[in-house]
Amino acid sequence: DEQGDFERRCNMAMVDLEPITSEEDAISGDDHQTGDLASHGLVDVMRDMTSFDAERLHQLIARHAHYTDSARAKDILQNWEDYLPKFVKVMPVEYRRALQEMAREQSTRQDGTELEIGLRGNK
Repeated sequence: DEQGDFERRCNMAMVDLEPITSEEDAISGDDHQTGDLASHGLVDVMRDMTSFDAERLHQLIARHAHYTDSARAKDILQNWEDYLPKFVKVMPVEYRRALQEMAREQSTRQDGTELEIGLRGNK
């Protein structure tokens, strides 16, 4: 969004727009989180579409630069800190709802499994 007018030109009926923040910024308030796990290959940033946006975007642009020899992609990578705030995450509302629902179901299953294992251990 180099011109700062993407929101005005986007059909906002079915999507939300969000800034892309670096993971350091996103977790700066979390005392239990340290380090950049994504850049060390410890987190699959391509699987989780609700976080690690900056790292995923960087990887996608780096792959594009590698396979196409794009001068524009190389410029973005070389000036990453300047370009990152110009990117906008377009998140379809229904897709976010589905991701949140799946995460709740997975959390419920994990909680139930942990409870069941704990109960079996007490018998």
